[in-house]
This record gives sequence, C-alpha cells and structure tokens, in this order.
Amino acid sequence: MSKKLFKNYDFEFDKNEKKILITFCNQVIKQLGTDQRYYREANVFSSIISKLKADTEKVKLTKEEKTKLVLQLKENIKYTEKELQKSGFLKRWMLKSMHKQYSELFNKHFKD
Repeated sequence: MSKKLFKNYDFEFDKNEKKILITFCNQVIKQLGTDQRYYREANVFSSIISKLKADTEKVKLTKEEKTKLVLQLKENIKYTEKELQKSGFLKRWMLKSMHKQYSELFNKHFKD
C-alpha cells in the first residue's frame, strides 16, 4: 500500500456547498472572537472565505486551510450528534438539518 506523495487540495463545490461553508467559516471566526491566541486560525478561515467567494470553479486550499477546515467540520459533526441525543423536538429539528448538511459535505469532499 503506497502513500501519496502529493495530495490534491483543489475542490469543486457547488453554489449551495459554498454558501454552507462560508456560513460555517463565519461562525468559526465569531467563536474565535478577537482573542490574540486564535489570530492565526481566524486568518485561515478568513482566507477560506475569500477563496470561496471568488468566482472560480475550483477552490484551491492550502494544506493548513484544508486541515483546519476538516478538523472543525469533524468537531462540529460530533457536537451536533451529541446534542441531537439530548435535545427536544424543536432543537432536534434544527440540528438535524445542520448535521445532515455538514455530514454530506464532509463525506463528499473531505473523507479520506
């Protein structure tokens, strides 16, 4: 089993997926706030947003951008799964659609 030397960080997102990712990245930036400890992470997600907003078919991410985006998506999926177990009807209804969107996006583009 050979390991790839170079990985492809080019992604083709449709219009809806770009909107979901832009919203997700904005939420992450809001959570990080203006704390100087998270300055680098905030810049990474700002860079991802600018690349997603560009009118190009392919979005080319750096290794660091892809890694941080995938890590945050995984954590968000885990969190929503936990919250779905203990939430009431209305909250579960809202979380279920968010969980489905993030899971499909992750499985389609980022699952190795």
